[in-house]
Amino acid sequence: MPKPVLYTVHLSPPCRAVELTAKALGLELERKLVNLLAGENLTPEFLKLNPKHTIPVLDDNGTIISESHAIMIYLVRKYGMGDGDALYPADIVQQARVNEALHFESGVLFARLRFITELVFFARKPEIPEDRIEYVRQAYRLLEDSLQYDFVAGTRMTIADLSCISTVASMVDFIPMEQSEFPRVHGWIERMKQLPYYGETNGAGARELAHLIVNMLAKNAKL
Repeated sequence: MPKPVLYTVHLSPPCRAVELTAKALGLELERKLVNLLAGENLTPEFLKLNPKHTIPVLDDNGTIISESHAIMIYLVRKYGMGDGDALYPADIVQQARVNEALHFESGVLFARLRFITELVFFARKPEIPEDRIEYVRQAYRLLEDSLQYDFVAGTRMTIADLSCISTVASMVDFIPMEQSEFPRVHGWIERMKQLPYYGETNGAGARELAHLIVNMLAKNAKL
């Protein structure tokens, strides 16, 4: 049986979230890199695959899924076996907590990161407006206040943690998060970093994205 194919790029937090999920499941994916800055997501071939021209996209033997959270749930449900219930619980209350955190990631955390990347990469702004920085810091505060346990949806790691860490790790290198102000989030980040596959699958890409944003700001300032 062919491996599931993931159209991805290492800079993208949603793509890294899917790859973290595959690692947690011990699932090997065939990775196909998509260069967004070169417009490879706008080619006729890619648009046929995903008319929304976004990544990640999963092609599992003809089953096409084009949203990171949907992909993560699908992978856990199909390939999770013994680990599946831990990563995406079957219990309706626990599952609701995970879903809540997934929506927080997409609607708050990633949305506020995207508000910045769009300005830097497409509008070519030379600096991040102060209100955008404050939006991110408010998101840190919401995450801090909601972390009542070791993980974002309870006492065990779930796909919600894998999704949230992909975005948070991408922001903290250029919008710092003081440990004294956000101790719970810092503790959670350190727990996530203990995953044996964290550094290669998420840490490196998060740092690369942060450095690219800083470099693009400097380049835009010279235009």
